[in-house]
Amino acid sequence: MAEEIKQATQAPKRRLQGTVISANMIKTIVVETETYKAHPIYKKRVSVRKKYKVDDRNSVAKVGDVVIFEECRPLSHDKHFRLVEVVKKGE
Repeated sequence: MAEEIKQATQAPKRRLQGTVISANMIKTIVVETETYKAHPIYKKRVSVRKKYKVDDRNSVAKVGDVVIFEECRPLSHDKHFRLVEVVKKGE
């Protein structure tokens, strides 16, 4: 019974897509995502950029790559995401 409750309450993991802007750290990349939000007064769409530190165990991603990453347990103070796949290679 307890196992069924645990499985039912587990939330789906967030999956995000962004561009690698730094790959200088060991097994870690910095990915920047861009979303659009409406300004509360002027109702104009404003781009909002956010940076995430992503775990890249095999050092596959390079600067400029477009990647998909998903949420996971905390791996360090700043890292809470794991690399899923490289969608498009950079130049």
